[in-house]
Amino acid sequence: MLRTSPQHTDARGVQPGPTAMSRKLQTLDRVKPETPAGAWSISNGSLETLKWVGLLFMTGDHVNKYLLHDSSPALYALGRMVMPLFGFVLMFNLTRPGALESYMHLRVMKRLAIFALLATPAFVHLVGWWPLNILATLFLATLIVWLLERDGWAARCMALIAFLVGGAVVEFWWPALLCCLASWAFLRRPNGLRMLLLALAMASLAAINGHFAAVAALLLIWGARQVEVPLPRSRWVFYSFYPVHLSLIALVLIVTEN
Repeated sequence: MLRTSPQHTDARGVQPGPTAMSRKLQTLDRVKPETPAGAWSISNGSLETLKWVGLLFMTGDHVNKYLLHDSSPALYALGRMVMPLFGFVLMFNLTRPGALESYMHLRVMKRLAIFALLATPAFVHLVGWWPLNILATLFLATLIVWLLERDGWAARCMALIAFLVGGAVVEFWWPALLCCLASWAFLRRPNGLRMLLLALAMASLAAINGHFAAVAALLLIWGARQVEVPLPRSRWVFYSFYPVHLSLIALVLIVTEN
């Protein structure tokens, strides 16, 4: 027979109320616990390598689009892998142990918002006012994930509204958000079904890209898991590179047009 531990009572035989510590634990329980990404890990150096590969492909894609008038199908195809790579790297960092408790989501959203605004003048010159640039897409994906990490129906409803409404105004639209959310779900609980959903989310970008080159990003992600690259982390390079390289391309166009 299983024995239950006796409840503590005070001198009057009355069970004491919740202590300050127990109340604090109850408050923390309102936040969903996150699952460590260690079950499907990639070294920090290899993750940084994925980021640099994404920056390289993005630069080639933008040069091809704005300066070479889409004359290189190869650069265009490589550029289709950029969004899935950036989304995966971002979600990997957001699913690290302790990320939610350390307010990483809020810090990342702040940085993405600042540099999205810095990139806006050049992006508007090159693309227009709609849709918003890729940093805004990643900001929205981070916001949705942060809301989903919270407990309660209100947060889930806000996440759904952010997905439906925000997806209409950011670059690569809802398929990009699906890529980020599928990466987040897979990294929290890796299994074959969630890997398939991630592949399908990447494939959904074909509605925008015209082909399925984005799915090849999975091969790069798999390759990064097989090797450990001793590459130090450059936190601000990704954020600053985006507005800087767009501004340079826009400046070249302005000079050549005049």
